[in-house]
Amino acid sequence: MFKKILLIGFIISASSCSSVKKTQEAINYGNYDEAIQIAVKELRNNKTKKGNQEYVVMLEEAFSKATAKDLESILFLKKDGNSANLEIIYNTYLTLKNRQELIKPLLPLPIHSKARNAKFSFTDYSNEILTAKTKLSEYLYSSAKKLLFSSSNKMDYRDAFNDLSYLDKINPNYKDTRSLIDEAHFKGTNFVFVTLQNISDKVIPMRLEEDLLNFDTYKLNDLWTIYHNKEQAKTNYDFKIEINFREINISPEQVREKQVIKEKQVVDGWKYLVDKNGNTVKDSLGKAIKVDKFKTITCKVDEITQFKSVQVVGQIKYLDLGANQLIKSFPLASEYIFEHRYATYSGDKNALEKEYLNLLTYKYVQFPSNEQMIFDSSEDLKNRIKNIVTQNKFNF
Repeated sequence: MFKKILLIGFIISASSCSSVKKTQEAINYGNYDEAIQIAVKELRNNKTKKGNQEYVVMLEEAFSKATAKDLESILFLKKDGNSANLEIIYNTYLTLKNRQELIKPLLPLPIHSKARNAKFSFTDYSNEILTAKTKLSEYLYSSAKKLLFSSSNKMDYRDAFNDLSYLDKINPNYKDTRSLIDEAHFKGTNFVFVTLQNISDKVIPMRLEEDLLNFDTYKLNDLWTIYHNKEQAKTNYDFKIEINFREINISPEQVREKQVIKEKQVVDGWKYLVDKNGNTVKDSLGKAIKVDKFKTITCKVDEITQFKSVQVVGQIKYLDLGANQLIKSFPLASEYIFEHRYATYSGDKNALEKEYLNLLTYKYVQFPSNEQMIFDSSEDLKNRIKNIVTQNKFNF
């Protein structure tokens, strides 16, 4: 028990030393906020603990250096006068404020060796934050509007969308930001028109076409790409996906038969055990020994398989409607198989294994029509179309 207590104490001590070392290393490398996070975490557990005095001293040092570093950075960026730095200035003021709020709940923090409390020079940055936010809001708003109304590039519209979304986050309901966000999103979105063309010599069911073109079930729409299977008014489509069926091959209805004869040894009464000389064998008590008598039973099974298949061969084309050119194309192939097995028998069915006994419970069924076969292939077709479109999204 004593050894276990010593081991636990050693582990705690080693862990504490490791944290102290990490905190000091963070300060030495200029990672002041990392040092502050470690020190605050340790002091939250017990700020008056004697062993935590090192964290108090390091927290005081890290806070002072972090504050000085941030203020110097803000001063330089302001002198630079580049509006692109406004976001950094705003976020740096927030960092200064949040760093103070992190430490305030721990105060006072005594340093026993110096008979004083740790010194933290706190400043109210409210006015600076509000001023920085106002300037940043004006900059984001004007630059986003410039992109939105002076450009014809979708990537610019997406940049405007991102700037306006950030603006709405830091300064909700600023002017007409939210309506501009909607406009930027609309302008930056790729609208894709999806069509299906059947150039095979087979008629495809209308419900299959509707099912394949129902892109809502594919769940492919994302922030910047919307798929339509019906043209919508006031929508200029950027791209087109053509799903072309070139061949639909349907096999004849086939009935395949296979005959199997099964044999099995079963018990058929008993007989007395005899030796090689034909004498009855007796046990130790002199009684004749009885053994099972076997016979062979036979069953003839006719295994019947109904088979029919459909193969759809086609192509998926990606078209740039603006440039009126083919971007790329992909082969499309799918197969659906109808197969039904059943069996009949003559003889003793006790000779059959479970597999054949199960087949005996099934009967002949009507073959699906060609139309039904084509429709039944839709699930596999949808999966293949979805895989192609998912792997080749319009990322431009």
